[in-house]
Amino acid sequence: MIVGVNTDTVAEQVGSLLAGLGVGHAFGVVGSGNFHVTNALRHAGVGWTAARHEGGAVTMADAFARTSGEVAVATLHQGCGLTNALTGITEAAKSRTPLLVLAADTASSAVRSNFRIDQDALVRSVGAVAERVHSPESAATDVLRAYTTCRNERRTVVLNLPLDVQARPAVPATVPGPTTWSPVRPDPAAVARLAELLRSAERPVFIAGRGARAAGDELATLADRCGALLATSAVAHGLFGTDPWSLGIAGGFATPLAAELITDADLVVAWGASLTMWTTRHGALLGEAATVVQVDDTASALGAQRPVDLPVLGDVAATARDVLAVVAGQRVGYRTGTVAARLRTDARHGAPPEVVGERIDPRVLSAALDDLLPVERTVAVDSGNFMGYPAGYLRVPDAAGFCFTQAFQSIGLGLATAIGAAIARPDRVAVAACGDGGFLMGISELETAVRLGLGMVIVVYDDGGYGAEFHHFADDDHTCVRFGDTDLAAIARGHGCVAATVRSTADLGAVTEWLAGPRDRPLLVDAKVVADEPSWWLAEAFRGH
Repeated sequence: MIVGVNTDTVAEQVGSLLAGLGVGHAFGVVGSGNFHVTNALRHAGVGWTAARHEGGAVTMADAFARTSGEVAVATLHQGCGLTNALTGITEAAKSRTPLLVLAADTASSAVRSNFRIDQDALVRSVGAVAERVHSPESAATDVLRAYTTCRNERRTVVLNLPLDVQARPAVPATVPGPTTWSPVRPDPAAVARLAELLRSAERPVFIAGRGARAAGDELATLADRCGALLATSAVAHGLFGTDPWSLGIAGGFATPLAAELITDADLVVAWGASLTMWTTRHGALLGEAATVVQVDDTASALGAQRPVDLPVLGDVAATARDVLAVVAGQRVGYRTGTVAARLRTDARHGAPPEVVGERIDPRVLSAALDDLLPVERTVAVDSGNFMGYPAGYLRVPDAAGFCFTQAFQSIGLGLATAIGAAIARPDRVAVAACGDGGFLMGISELETAVRLGLGMVIVVYDDGGYGAEFHHFADDDHTCVRFGDTDLAAIARGHGCVAATVRSTADLGAVTEWLAGPRDRPLLVDAKVVADEPSWWLAEAFRGH
């Protein structure tokens, strides 16, 4: 592809070129520094959403990229615009999201500017790639380099745009399209060794991670041949959909049955999964006698979190196809009648009988919402004590149906995540699952959801404080982490939402009524949840702090 660029200023050239390269939607908060480049993107046909906070804008863009598979763009003012966005940039960088951030920067001569900071150093400090448009002569090449790194290496890139360079006349340029890289093929010897392990395994389990989200069909086919059970890390939840041999999420959110079957496996193959402490419950899910294989297309990821018996450098889909080609015969493996019967009855988290009172059990709430909400949904989960409930109870149709911006473990990203996912998949009902602390931290974007007329559901698991802290520090003074009830439904109505306070399943009639239509604005469910005991996964999670 050849992209012709003929515009008046460098700012306009940057926007035009990125549109020609095929970037997805753009999000941002516009100030004087990014005004012209944002309008250039818009005028060149790139979709645009104005957020109310730069942190929200970047998280929306992150979620859009994860859900759509396209490179997303965020545009920011110089200095404070970038620092406001830093948590979202850190999350995206840790998650290897292909996100391109266009950050204005002070002119090199503006040494006394209030906005002046070392933006390159700041960006690198959180794991993102710092790039820069250096001059009108290099602008087109600089943009192409940043975009290619973002797309091909799945990196979060911040392209700094100095104001003096932005304002200068563009140098007309014809730029070659970005290089397309072929998937990394595994070494044949590694393929043969993995095939032999699969042939001899009696209880194989596949754990698919972020790097396997585009390889669900290949992995399901190979697992069927080898008799392997299927599981995912949290970020790949939904990859195996309704496959009867799926265990769901491995790790802290796993069902008791999934944890048991994974622990009893004699072979665990991690496909594009880094085997973090969260996915393995600090190693407890991997039996002492299990052989562990890790397949990844990035060499530095192999064995980075824990030792593995066989590291395989290769693209997940390509490796699965190569292994399938040399694995002969159909094996029963772990897919016995006994296991099938248990999966039919115990594959989902159970909920206790409802006890009607002032607060609703979060398990009862989550199970009821799972039954009420449309199957075609996108679930976005914020961080906190509550997060295992929506992750464990709310089913999703596929991997695009679950957006989990939790690589940095920040609260406050859930609402913006759901907005970005809703824009990426308007055909699905977006569900934002938040705690009251995270919801209030990101509440500036509630106006954005209303302004856009998004038919999304916002479920606040409201325990009146920071539940993770008051459960973890059970015998300490909780004054600083308990706040009591806040009428979140009233606040949401003030923003223009439909809203309901829920203390029992009887109050969920408001959800049924909203679902009947017209769904032209968000529904907020302020669920006053029981706060007298921690979620089942919390103690394990705090071992990682």
